[in-house]
Amino acid sequence: MKVFFIVFVSIFLAELGDKTQLATLLFATDKEANKWIVFLGASFALVTTSAIGVLAGDLISQYIDKKYLNYIAAIGFIVVGIFMLIKK
Repeated sequence: MKVFFIVFVSIFLAELGDKTQLATLLFATDKEANKWIVFLGASFALVTTSAIGVLAGDLISQYIDKKYLNYIAAIGFIVVGIFMLIKK
């Protein structure tokens, strides 16, 4: 349960205000759109991308040590952050 809670909170916080949430919000503003269909479509998309992430992580972890994956991810986030700072 500890892993579930950590993953849930991390992903939940990361998704707040994310472009995915904003896109879902925009779809839901359509007066003719069924809100349950919007919810189900967005949910299925997030579940699918999460499944791809889990499968890719499992596959990659068979070839690269977790410690190095953490370094690669951290460097990737730093590069994106620097790019965003420079872009503004």
